[in-house]
Amino acid sequence: MLASACATATRPASPALPAPSAPPALTALSRDLDAILAAPALQHGYWGVVVRSLDNGETLYSVNARKLMLPASSMKVVTLAAAAEKLGWDFRYDTTVYSAGAIENGILQGDLIVTGSGDPSLTIADGMADRVFAEWTGALKQHGIRAIAGRIVGDDNQFEDETLGFGWSWDDLPDDYAAGVGALQFNENAARVTVAPGPAAGDSAAVAIAPPGTGLTLANAVVTGPAGGAASIATRRLPGTTTLELRGSIAAGAAPATLDVAVDNPTLFFVSSLRRALIASGIDVRGEAMDIDAIHKPPHPPGAPLAAWKSPPLSELAVRLMKISQNQYAETLLKTMSDGAVKSAAAGRTAALAILHGWGVQPAELIMRDGSGLTRYDFVSPEALVTILAHVYRDATLRGPFEASLPVAGRDGTVANRMKGTPAEGNARAKSGSMTGVRSLSGYVTSAGGEHLAFAIVANNFETPPDVVNAATDAIVVKLASWRR
Repeated sequence: MLASACATATRPASPALPAPSAPPALTALSRDLDAILAAPALQHGYWGVVVRSLDNGETLYSVNARKLMLPASSMKVVTLAAAAEKLGWDFRYDTTVYSAGAIENGILQGDLIVTGSGDPSLTIADGMADRVFAEWTGALKQHGIRAIAGRIVGDDNQFEDETLGFGWSWDDLPDDYAAGVGALQFNENAARVTVAPGPAAGDSAAVAIAPPGTGLTLANAVVTGPAGGAASIATRRLPGTTTLELRGSIAAGAAPATLDVAVDNPTLFFVSSLRRALIASGIDVRGEAMDIDAIHKPPHPPGAPLAAWKSPPLSELAVRLMKISQNQYAETLLKTMSDGAVKSAAAGRTAALAILHGWGVQPAELIMRDGSGLTRYDFVSPEALVTILAHVYRDATLRGPFEASLPVAGRDGTVANRMKGTPAEGNARAKSGSMTGVRSLSGYVTSAGGEHLAFAIVANNFETPPDVVNAATDAIVVKLASWRR
């Protein structure tokens, strides 16, 4: 036994088998992508990249694949994919109008109550709000209502009272992209402020806000500057307040400047706008517009609805969400995924993460705090993003509307002016993301050899001008579009 053991110990080891070499085309792709990221202008930033073949599942390129990174609006890929699985592409939001009182001699002896479930699509720009409010007015008149003795009450209790996303920066809050969300939403919870110069340098600027009913009070400290100068106008509004401060200057003789701002109370904005529409259509509304949370003893709808509205399906809402990166839609979907009577962001996160973990997204590779990516507390790995994209691509029920919602390189959405005149134009479909120190792009592209690829490219912690970072990102996608095995 001893001799046998000694013989085994001294036997020469078998030579190690050489690692299989990568095909030349794949080696060249890695070399080219490495060279893009090795540019001196990018040396201080941090990059994560994953490229995967959707045809055979092979990972073609990987850098920092499993590192957690800030995604910015690439988080919308996560939110929409989970929402489509949870809700289905045919899902629609319901908004319903009830009476809380009897109708006597053409007068509603009580309040008119509007109950919402989160529809984010009722906007002014395309005339939808006017059409819906006109339909509701017609329905009320068909029920014999010519006057409302009570109030117009907004019932937003299907959503939690907190309207803002987790960890949103306070200095973002005045802007429309940081508008909070609720069960009742009008015009994406945003208004437009117009600032016009005064007659001469040194005079106060003139300010106005539209549409009416925003609930905001303007505190104007904008002055008229010398002719020929650039406008420089800043806004400030603290959470939970309705005073919007305006500071800065606008040049004498300049065209008016516009700023899109967030309202403080989406529900009150909704019912104030509805009240005005009813009055304009000939219904005498004697009470005020009210948020149900401000009423000590809320009224209870006694019977069948007087009017109702269904939003467009999720497949259509997704197009606006992704093409223009509409944060409010993402936050609304996050809450809508909740189980239970009152929808909350926390419950929505739980539902979304359960779905995504079932798809193979590792818990350690996705920290989800909001739905839009506006918070700096979201973290996701490039591997997780590509895992989600690959799952959606393979799922026949998810794929079509999801792909259709993505911006198309060189054609539309947030990448309309990127990759023009390259093999990626009209080919790559991808969601971009941007905030200070963050740029990302995640989506699909078809290679020159006809291979379908999913990619996630995330850059963090850079001091380089964002255009340089975007150019490097685009160069990677163009290289993928040009590549063949």
